[in-house]
Amino acid sequence: MTKTNNASSLRRDIGFYGAAFLVLNGLIGAGIFALPGRIAENAGLLSPWLFLIVGALFLAVVLTFAELASYYDKTGGPVLYAQDAFGEFAGFSTGWAIYLSRVTAFAANAKVLSEYAADLHPILSPPPAQLTVFAVVTIGLTWANYAGVKDGVRTMAVLTFLKLTPLALLVLLGLQEVSGATFIPPAPFSVTELGVTTLALVYAYVGFETVGVTAGETDQPRRKIPRALVGTLIATGILYFLIVQVFVAVIPPEAYATSRLTDVGRALAGPIGGTVIALAAVFSIGGNLSGSMLSAPRLVYAMAEQKTLPAFFARIHPSHATPYTCILFTGGLALLLGFSGDFLGLAVASTVVRLLGYVICILSLPRIRSQASEADRAEAYRLPGGYLIPLIALVICVWLMAQSRAESWQMVGMLLAVGGVLYSIEKFVLKTGNTSEEASRE
Repeated sequence: MTKTNNASSLRRDIGFYGAAFLVLNGLIGAGIFALPGRIAENAGLLSPWLFLIVGALFLAVVLTFAELASYYDKTGGPVLYAQDAFGEFAGFSTGWAIYLSRVTAFAANAKVLSEYAADLHPILSPPPAQLTVFAVVTIGLTWANYAGVKDGVRTMAVLTFLKLTPLALLVLLGLQEVSGATFIPPAPFSVTELGVTTLALVYAYVGFETVGVTAGETDQPRRKIPRALVGTLIATGILYFLIVQVFVAVIPPEAYATSRLTDVGRALAGPIGGTVIALAAVFSIGGNLSGSMLSAPRLVYAMAEQKTLPAFFARIHPSHATPYTCILFTGGLALLLGFSGDFLGLAVASTVVRLLGYVICILSLPRIRSQASEADRAEAYRLPGGYLIPLIALVICVWLMAQSRAESWQMVGMLLAVGGVLYSIEKFVLKTGNTSEEASRE
């Protein structure tokens, strides 16, 4: 049973670097700008190593997704993995969960972007101005992706350069402040609230599944997507480690909880340094938002193609060759969530629902392996050690979900229920249509 299908109306305009940009922007968003102080407050000088350790452990999840992606060249990613393994409803539930995680994260991060933009000029500080920035960013990225996937990838490429350059300068300037005692902290080691701290830290590493969703628009996806996933996660983990090393070296321990990377920039290069880092935050989150707006609508498109959402969502623009109804729907939903919710509630819901989708995808690997043809297995990105790496990935995800609170699950349950209603409506429409067709034949 082959997992590939090249018949698609979508253009394969995403190459290796476009795939890498998707992974990078899925990973590096608001998290690295919001988390260092919170993690350092609980872990002190150990926090850079905690970033690195969690990244190394989370690599098991990414490696599992790398093998899953190597069996497919169709748009959909997690939707297809779960559906082929467990059936249509599992595929829909997984796709809807990850779609919601992307849209809620988009809304949360766009609000953070508007807050960082307020640091650049006082005119952007009042709440109405921040809401205006949020709306302009959301509508602008919606239009960029409506107009064509190439425009979406180009937007990501520009934002990726603009956000990585200041972060690289921060590391280069700040490493001279790192001493031996900072780099290798003295014992004893302690981390307060390990579970909650780790769950918060993982927010900096989720979002990589974005690239699998766009396989139908990626050139040679079965070869390029796994390489982009693994290589980019390793590079991102090293970057996080260096950034947090600089943070704990420059910021005094008593100020960890209230400090951000903009404070590190000011300490290293004065007001200009703070402004540059604020700009980096805007570009970083903008790149993350660009990747989300590129990938999230493709999940809805894939579900509509699988007839688990109304056919309205499977429409392709005649000129731009983009799933334009999905893009417009995603932009509208992001606006609604952003205007009605706060960052913390949206971010927590995004993480929990995303981990639930990861669990289903990890559990699908054994069946996908067994169903694949000999040719597909020979070409696949096979993991060493049998199922050891997927088992580690599963344990990590389940443990992380266990750290979340009841209110997070309540929000997730409500969001999933909305998807269940849409699924039921589509199935009712299909059943009614089939019944009418049979009656007309008789």
